[in-house]
Amino acid sequence: MHPSRQRLSLLAASTAAAVVAGTVGTVVASAAAVGCRVDYQVTNQWQGGFGANVTITNLGEEVNGWTLTWSYTAGQQVSQAWNATVSQSGAQVSARNVDYNGALATNGTASFGFNASWTSSNPAPASFALNGVTCTGAPPTGGPTTPAPTTPPPTTPPPTTAPPTTPPPTDPPAGAKQMENLDRGLISVRSGSGNLVSWRLLGTETSGVSFNLYRGSTRVNANPITGATTYLDSGAAAGSAYTVRALVGGAEQAASAPALQFANGYLDVPLQVPAGGTTPSGESYTYSANDASVGDLNGDGTYEIVLKWDPSNAKDNSQSGYTGNVYVDAYTLTGTRLWRIDLGRNIRAGAHYTQFQVYDYDGDGRAEVAMKTADGTRSGTGQLIGSSSADYRNSSGYVLSGPEYLTMFNGQTGAIASTVTYDPPRGTVSSWGDSYGNRVDRFLAGTAYLDGQRPSLIMARGYYTRAVVAAWDFRNGSLTKRWTFDSNSSGNGAAAGQGNHQLSVADVDGDGRQEIVYGAATIDDNGRLLYSTGNGHGDAMHVGDLDPGRAGLEVFKVDEDASKPSSWFADARTGQILWSTPASGDNGRGVSADIWAGSPGAESWSAAVSGLANTRGQNIGRKPSSTNFLAWWDGDPVRELLDATKIDKYGTGGETRLLDGNGVASNNGTKSTPALSGDILGDWREEVIWRTTDSRALRIYSTPTPTSTRIYTLMHDPQYRVAIAWQNTAYNQPPHPGFFIGDQMAGPPTPNIYIR
Repeated sequence: MHPSRQRLSLLAASTAAAVVAGTVGTVVASAAAVGCRVDYQVTNQWQGGFGANVTITNLGEEVNGWTLTWSYTAGQQVSQAWNATVSQSGAQVSARNVDYNGALATNGTASFGFNASWTSSNPAPASFALNGVTCTGAPPTGGPTTPAPTTPPPTTPPPTTAPPTTPPPTDPPAGAKQMENLDRGLISVRSGSGNLVSWRLLGTETSGVSFNLYRGSTRVNANPITGATTYLDSGAAAGSAYTVRALVGGAEQAASAPALQFANGYLDVPLQVPAGGTTPSGESYTYSANDASVGDLNGDGTYEIVLKWDPSNAKDNSQSGYTGNVYVDAYTLTGTRLWRIDLGRNIRAGAHYTQFQVYDYDGDGRAEVAMKTADGTRSGTGQLIGSSSADYRNSSGYVLSGPEYLTMFNGQTGAIASTVTYDPPRGTVSSWGDSYGNRVDRFLAGTAYLDGQRPSLIMARGYYTRAVVAAWDFRNGSLTKRWTFDSNSSGNGAAAGQGNHQLSVADVDGDGRQEIVYGAATIDDNGRLLYSTGNGHGDAMHVGDLDPGRAGLEVFKVDEDASKPSSWFADARTGQILWSTPASGDNGRGVSADIWAGSPGAESWSAAVSGLANTRGQNIGRKPSSTNFLAWWDGDPVRELLDATKIDKYGTGGETRLLDGNGVASNNGTKSTPALSGDILGDWREEVIWRTTDSRALRIYSTPTPTSTRIYTLMHDPQYRVAIAWQNTAYNQPPHPGFFIGDQMAGPPTPNIYIR
């Protein structure tokens, strides 16, 4: 549930209604004065307890050290806090800054959170005071400011309480995979003189569900919507408020959360840019927003964004030099920062060093965040890992000594949940292919359903020579090792040197459990080598149902080795090469997807090969002008070309421009990738997230084009969902689902999943 913000006068009634109805919702209050503004948000609520997030904005002169005070009126008691020291005496609560967030510049912000108990009700505080300055902005007196609808409501009123929900199964169906309990993800995108409204069809309701769409209290559809989960509300005013309600067995269910508004075709998520710094060698640096991921961090059914900040002196592993620290933030879609993790001086910045995973690993309905850590890493609650004074950087800026850790962080608070020694250890630096620190620190990460039901964390090191992959489970608050695959171990030697700058995860053998496609080698769900093609390292790889005319999944990959095929197309189960192109040196880019309806299945192309190949490897015409990313954007199921800050439609005579990103920038140099692209909101089409040129916001674009194709949210397809999780891994490639989407596609298969 993700309601729009409400003033203090509305909060108590909203909270009480949520409790009576037995639902968990997001409750938000704001108070403002000349000197300060406080946003108080109840992020989740359960019987007897709740979690809250508080954001302070200083509107006066800079302060160094702050204390926020308020009173509770219904006996609430704070039990645990993060990013602040919170104490309580009777009804009076006091929150003091911790050492790293005490300075508040004019218009600067600080956020902290806490858990607390409640009994019969949970009203918000009536006012706040920051360092003695009361933040009391006068609340509205007339209730909501949204005008009453001019059209009478439908004759059958919607239900006023949520229908009873079915608890997660204690014994899920055989082979069913645990997935997120998502809300509708309702969005309204301005489209010409109307609004294109779209929402999620869930993977648990692929048939027998229709919908009614409401503008305010007016139903806009004459008959239930049974096709695509999208509706063009022609002539509607910009900024119109929408909700959608499912019809199950003819009965209208509870309303969704209000639609997010994409008034200009996009939604900006405000960011807090870290302050720059200076390296030990005297080099100044600043920060830019880099790769992002999504997960439901607080269990409310909406996605939050986890974002990595890269300093301007981030390095490829082959480059010497110091770098600034790497930061990882979490934001709500309204721009509230939940936490910031500082990885510290002993984690070097660059595309190959920090691969973070966002996923609900323990099945509690809230996503965790995992990444490699080191001495000096500080959690989102200020907890220190190891020693704050340790500095293992050598004179070339590399970190080739000192302890290495793997940490699972609580996604809601940024607190440390579990820290273990990173596997595999670096050992002797030269054993990975060179002695100066290039190949030893090539890391990859992913998430995979290795047991066919619950997700495991995948962390890996090395691919040019030795390759080691470790699988971890996070259960009952602890990380435990499932298995480690090492190309140096007996029977695994064929995997050495076969890794890419990215990995993919898919159930290649159809047994319900996912494998790790590690470039030209594939590791089975049990940690044993499934096969190796022997074609070696490369920069790009695609795994999916690329040829719907044959059973199973396929792999398309490009190679660097001048003695190996420059590109090849293989059976993902066996590694059998179905077709290939002649060797031609380092082939650095390659893509495979159905981008043209004139040929069945996917088309494949690459930087070093002329033309466009069909599923049999035959040249069928002009190669696209870009060889980079993909997005389902327009109304048909054929995929579009995404490159830099634009989206194009392929045509045999040239491309047609569909979107030019405005005021945005792509990431990772010549890779020109977005922060993230995927089916984040709305129907099954994909959103694209770029940073603004000043990195003060992430700008989310969504299509303004209607579609007649009905597909459940791709985030409930297990292969696509884990592909979104590994999107921040090094030279990531676009996500592919486990079934074919394209021209003349069959109906999407019903996913075997259960939600938590």
